[in-house]
This record gives sequence, structure tokens and C-alpha cells, in this order.
Amino acid sequence: MAVYTEVSQTDLAAFLAEYDIGPARALKGIAEGVENSNFLLTTPVGAFILTLYEKRVDEESLPFFLGLMNHLAARKITCPEPVRMRSGAALGRLMGRPAAIVTFLEGVCRDRPSSADCAELGATLARLHLAAADFKGARANALGVEAWGPLFAPVAARADGLRPGLKAAVSSELAFLEANWPSGLPRGIIHADLFPDNALFLGDLLSGVIDFYFACVDFLAYDLAICLNAWCFEPDGAFDVSRARAMFEAYRALRPLTGEEAAALPTLARGAALRFALTRLVDWLNVPPGALVTPKNPLEYVGKLEFLQRVCGARELGLGA
Repeated sequence: MAVYTEVSQTDLAAFLAEYDIGPARALKGIAEGVENSNFLLTTPVGAFILTLYEKRVDEESLPFFLGLMNHLAARKITCPEPVRMRSGAALGRLMGRPAAIVTFLEGVCRDRPSSADCAELGATLARLHLAAADFKGARANALGVEAWGPLFAPVAARADGLRPGLKAAVSSELAFLEANWPSGLPRGIIHADLFPDNALFLGDLLSGVIDFYFACVDFLAYDLAICLNAWCFEPDGAFDVSRARAMFEAYRALRPLTGEEAAALPTLARGAALRFALTRLVDWLNVPPGALVTPKNPLEYVGKLEFLQRVCGARELGLGA
């Protein structure tokens, strides 16, 4: 989440007039993240999240994202639900951008997830995958392995300015992953961005999942690999195998992994690390002037990738037989 586009009071009032939630009492920009312009909106009937879609979000994909949230909520996955206008539409336009309002979820994110938190995450991810299995929508992963080379090409010449040798290191890893990326694994709808700041906790329980704007069809185990990277490393880059084991065991209790998925996990984890290193690198080098946004350092994920390059099998990552 971030704020790239400021919203005028006049335009906001006209936009909200299409809804039955009343006028704005407060609108506060949310600075975290890097993708869209997000605001905490308060009206007489409660709190909501207002999102203006920018950057990598394809407007044609928005009905997929909004429909997926409706589908999951109907199947008891706690996630934001789109608020519809009087016309029945869930998507409008504000400040020249596609915009939507979704319900606000109570809860707090974990800055330092524990093994118990990771178990909650694993079970929630499995339930999400199972609940989405009969969703009729489909969207290809726009940031899958085929996209990583083209994503890197425009910034490759500047990569060594962040760290000497980074261009060659990324180029080498791209070649490895393009040659070794698995095929034929079970596929379905994945969240594709389930970081700790997209999971809400109430007490010890994971109470909700937010930010579905990278959701797509891909390998289900790739979603686990993304979560491995996001939840199972310490701030200093050390890998916490106990957290990973808790996540995997909770996931597998609800959705067992195939042998092929388990064998592919180290490669999928390397791919997930590279994917986020690349998108962070692009954002780090291309922050729009004046944007209320805090770019994330790509070297965090470069460090995770370097650890994963030394892993010889899924057991080292906490995935037992």
C-alpha cells in the first residue's frame, strides 16, 4: 500500500455519492507498500479502505480480484469484501484512476512472526487454496518466471550501483531458473503476496487476509515458497527452520503436497526470492517524485536468495517426509 495520487474533497464527495455509506468523515493515506494509492476512509456507517489502482495493476484484472474476494468471503475466508455502488458496480473511477471501496478488517500484523503464527499462516493458506478451487475466474501470473527477464532488463545497467556485481548475480540466477523451473505441478488460485503485513491477527489467531491484487493462477506450492521467504527469515537474514516446519505441517494437514511439489520447493523458493528482489529493485530505482511511499530494499531478498542457492533439498527448509 502507498499513496501516489492525492484525492480532492470535491472529487471524493462526488465518488461517495454513488454509494450508500454516507459522506466522508475522514480520509487518511496509508504509506506502507509500493503498489496502489490506499486510504483509510471513515464514514457515518464505519471504516473502509479506498484504493486507487496504479502501476502494475492491470485494470482489466480488477473484476477478477474483486470477484475473488467475494468468492472467498462467501466460503468463510475472512478477507475484505467490495462495497457496491447503488448501480451494483464494485469498481468506479476517482481522480482519473480505477477505484474501489472494500470493508475494513480488524486486526494487527505481526512484525516478528512466531512458529505459532506461521502455523496459523500455513493453515489459512491451505484453506484459501481449497476455497478458491471452484472460483470461475482466471488470471495468468503477470510476474511469473517468464516476466523476470523483461522486468530486469530496463534496470540491469543500474543494478551495480546498489551493490557491485548485482547485475551478473541476477543474470546468472535468471538463467538458472529459466532452465530449471518446474512444470506439471498442481495449479490453482494463489494469493502471491501473502506477507506478514497482509495477514491480520486478533490474539493468537490469524483473523483475516488482505491485499489480493497479485492473485493469479500458478503453482499452489509457489504460494508456499513466497510465504517461506516472507515469514521464515529473521531481520538479520538468518533462516528459522522451526517457523518453516510449523508452516508446512499446518498447510499439509489440510492440503497434502505431492512428492513433485516437495522436490520443487527449493527451486520455487529461489524463484520467489528473485521475483521480489526484482520488483523491489525496480521500485527502488523508480520512485515517482513526491510520492508518499517507502520503497523496500531489494538487498533483503538478494540475501534470502543467496541462502536458498546453498540449499540442497526441501528437508533443509523444514519440509519433512
